[in-house]
Amino acid sequence: MIKAATTTLLGLTLLAFAVQPAGAKDAAVQYVPTALSDTVTMLKGQGGNIAVSSGQDGVFIIDDQYSHLADQLMAAIGKVSDEPIRFVINTHYHHDHVGGNEAVGDAGAVIIAHDNIRERMSTEQFSNFFDAATPPWPSDALPVVTFNDRMTLHYNGEPVTAYHVPHGHTDGDSIIHFPSSNVLHMGDIFFNGLYPYIDLDGGGSIDGMIAGVEKGLSLCDGNTQVIPGHGPLANRAGLAEYRDLLVTIRDRVQTLVNEGKTLQEATEANPTADWDEELGGVFIKPDQLVIFVYNSLTGVERYTPLDRETTE
Repeated sequence: MIKAATTTLLGLTLLAFAVQPAGAKDAAVQYVPTALSDTVTMLKGQGGNIAVSSGQDGVFIIDDQYSHLADQLMAAIGKVSDEPIRFVINTHYHHDHVGGNEAVGDAGAVIIAHDNIRERMSTEQFSNFFDAATPPWPSDALPVVTFNDRMTLHYNGEPVTAYHVPHGHTDGDSIIHFPSSNVLHMGDIFFNGLYPYIDLDGGGSIDGMIAGVEKGLSLCDGNTQVIPGHGPLANRAGLAEYRDLLVTIRDRVQTLVNEGKTLQEATEANPTADWDEELGGVFIKPDQLVIFVYNSLTGVERYTPLDRETTE
């Protein structure tokens, strides 16, 4: 995984976006392309990482970041290929991955996603983690083609398959495999260089996250280029290291649960201590990750923040 110094830089970058005015944030976003094969390019900007497939059949993309950046994103994609975007696949329903749907849909793209993504985007969603509600999305932003278990798009010379990951980061996640290009887009099943956000309110779970990573590993070889939902490009070894981290933390928290420890006691035991310096200062804090895992293992399907007076 990414080294601590780079992780800290990423954290400072995220903080900078948080405190800038909206116009300054937009101006500061630069989409950085990385060619992964003759047809697949990774784009990093603000929000989730994007994959662009371009070739003889045209363009399709995986995820489309925030709505207020849609024009900038489409301009960046236009530098990869001047063909129109024909399809977009959403890896899950969060705003930083589906925010551009309405714009790319209005431009003629067909939006594809798991059944649960359309369901969640069609209804108000409440996050206990962010303590905020998200209203239903406009109809033009909703996926028009949905699937349950898997779907394959035969495009630009290869069969690109999206595999549903049940109850992973959310209940609607997909990982997308480009077999000929030997590229795998993991969506937010994989956070590279930072602790993962497990959206319990959105149907996520620690065991589902681990199962999703295992599925990804089964599609990889030593040369596979792995696009995480957030963080830098990785390979199979990095994905395996992330799997081991999740399994170790899950098992440590399970031991605390078996010992009858409360949520407060489990966070105080600091089962993430081995990685906190490197990964715990970017987005998800160590105690928040423990809450995700503890609640997931004990059947609490929501985020429950600790009493601040007990943690200060």
